[in-house]
Amino acid sequence: MKELQAIAYYTIRPGDEDEVLALVQQMVEASRAEPGNLAFDAYRRLDDDRKVVLLERYESREAFEAHRDTPHFRTYVLEQLVPRLESRSVEVFDVP
Repeated sequence: MKELQAIAYYTIRPGDEDEVLALVQQMVEASRAEPGNLAFDAYRRLDDDRKVVLLERYESREAFEAHRDTPHFRTYVLEQLVPRLESRSVEVFDVP
């Protein structure tokens, strides 16, 4: 079974930085507690305070799909974060 690496890029709407960063921190903590999660970190870009990258590692594709079906993903990401973002993209990679 291959591990999975996800990289999510967020660009925060101007004025929503504090709210988004607080929500991202809550998401990081909740995601790290998932059984299939191996790592979950979030970083703010040095030259643009509105850009955040999330680096997520899961035991398998199934663990990643389970993550996206959790109540905290739906609440923090889909309901609260996405409306405060200018853009969001997610790249997913198999880890050999």
